[in-house]
Amino acid sequence: MKKWYGGVVVVSLFMLLILRYSLMKNPIGESYLRNPFSNVSNPLEWVQSTLPPALQNPEKSSQVISTDTIVFDLFTRRNISNAEKISLQTWYLVKHLVDHAQVLPNGLEAMKEAGNAWNNLMASVEAEKVGHGNESSHRRGKEKQCPHFLNKMNATELENTGFKLRLPCGLTQGSSITIIGIPDGLLGNFRIDLTGEALPGEPDPPIILHYNVRLHGDKITEDPVIVQNTWTIAHDWGEEERCPPPDPAKNKKVDELEQCNKNVGRNDTQMAGKHSEGSRRSTMVQEGYKTRRYFPFMQGHLFVATLRVGLEGIQMTVDGKHITSFAHRETLEPWLVSEVRISGDLKLISTVASGLPTSEDSEHAVDLEALKSSPLSPNSSLDLFIGVFSTANNFKRRMAVRRTWMQYAEVRSGAVAVRFFVGLHKNQLVNEELWNEARTYGDIQLMPFVDYYNLITWKTLAICIFGTEVASAKYVMKTDDDAFVRVDEVVSSLKRVKVNHGLLYGLINSDSRPHRNPDSKWYISNEEWPESKYPPWAHGPGYVVSRDIAQTVYKKHKGGILKMFKLEDVAMGIWIADMQKEGLKVRYEKDGRIHNEGCKDGYMIAHYQSPREMLCLWQKIQEGAGAKCCGD
Repeated sequence: MKKWYGGVVVVSLFMLLILRYSLMKNPIGESYLRNPFSNVSNPLEWVQSTLPPALQNPEKSSQVISTDTIVFDLFTRRNISNAEKISLQTWYLVKHLVDHAQVLPNGLEAMKEAGNAWNNLMASVEAEKVGHGNESSHRRGKEKQCPHFLNKMNATELENTGFKLRLPCGLTQGSSITIIGIPDGLLGNFRIDLTGEALPGEPDPPIILHYNVRLHGDKITEDPVIVQNTWTIAHDWGEEERCPPPDPAKNKKVDELEQCNKNVGRNDTQMAGKHSEGSRRSTMVQEGYKTRRYFPFMQGHLFVATLRVGLEGIQMTVDGKHITSFAHRETLEPWLVSEVRISGDLKLISTVASGLPTSEDSEHAVDLEALKSSPLSPNSSLDLFIGVFSTANNFKRRMAVRRTWMQYAEVRSGAVAVRFFVGLHKNQLVNEELWNEARTYGDIQLMPFVDYYNLITWKTLAICIFGTEVASAKYVMKTDDDAFVRVDEVVSSLKRVKVNHGLLYGLINSDSRPHRNPDSKWYISNEEWPESKYPPWAHGPGYVVSRDIAQTVYKKHKGGILKMFKLEDVAMGIWIADMQKEGLKVRYEKDGRIHNEGCKDGYMIAHYQSPREMLCLWQKIQEGAGAKCCGD
């Protein structure tokens, strides 16, 4: 017993020395929370000492996996039915991507992750076939459907491990998480973390959003502050964003909302005419607060906070007021979120997640046959092929497209074909739901990579390949799953133009320059594009190219000479400009009825439309009102 007690003392002293060293080494910012889910001060030190040599450098881990292994995992022929193979018609035609995957950021990593996801999905498909007809297996499948709404009630004191709410199918635009609680304890500090899935061999998951409330300040300020950040095992903590910001002039906007509400940190007297904060202000005075600065959280006081996923980032409102915005960071996108974690000095009353991505139960769809895609005939050509960008858990958007503009007579007759181009998800449940959706409707083309925003140019390539090698279309069009397309008007417009070669049709931008601000979502370095201007290009919500251009894109890709560029619509403009230099006569046809942002009456394409708005637009057309917008 004495030996055991002495050992505990020695270990305790050793841990104290490590903690003291880490605090001395990282005295500022996020140092006390280097890894919020572990007692180790620097997760990279632990990982490097325990992982196999092949994974010791996380930043180079993608280079350790050989391309042969990736090709084997992704492109080995599987024992699947002919009906299931329909969703893989482009899959094997883009296998050369692996040879040039390092050109785009995280490209090789995305294919490596897809290999793991694909193996798991195929194992699940095989297990399903073996257990077909088993009632308990069927019931488990039903239970695995992605829920639209999740909640946990009842007040609880957060233990050391904190509170966790699993989000089985991630988040999507419009999803929200509402937290009701009371800051308590010694300091009242608490944290909300939206985390992803940890990769095999990694001890902790990435943090897509770290929302840290410090009621008594930190080593930078004595005033209350909210710190937002991200964390990954490869890059550690990112650049933190503080509210109120140290420099108010750098208070940028996300989804047209301020990164930090300008009233946070201002004297309460300045707030008197703007908000009904009288009771809170008087309470602060009675309790002897040394300042009268507005802050949305206060020790001992109930709050209702909602994190909501927008187009560009995640917004936080507290008690009905917008407080902060946080822009999505590269490879840390909302669809990756798999869990909400809350820890710290907080009495948690309830947590509610709503607007979650959920798949539709096809067994109860009364119009199922009308929603299924018509098979392509190898002996006939199409007037137009439309490829739609979508991500795995955007179930509702795809269903809205199927029920609206995919019901145009041109699509139902087979003169126009539409397919969704969807990358794999890290979450096996999402991939299983996606696979079932693909089998049901026959209109999904799976992509052999995990769906990061930086890789959307690969989908443009895939659309060109499908539109010429599989569909044999006269024209190839690209659009998004939140765009409403008047298919009849697109076809009529192409007939009026009467150009079958060298055509780029859309909302043409002929005077565009690269974004050189590193904070911009569309930042382009001098290395990526050294010139001061881009060649003419068409905005992404909807553009059309003639068959010869799409064919040349595929030919150059197979020859390894296609320049990859992470902005897909600009990339198409670059490719066409190169063809023009090689002798192609190009016709740039601009149409102002293609709206890049939102909807205007008389539209041909309306962008950023929610599923509800898509159904409303279609109803107006069906009722004879024409191309009239629905508004908010």
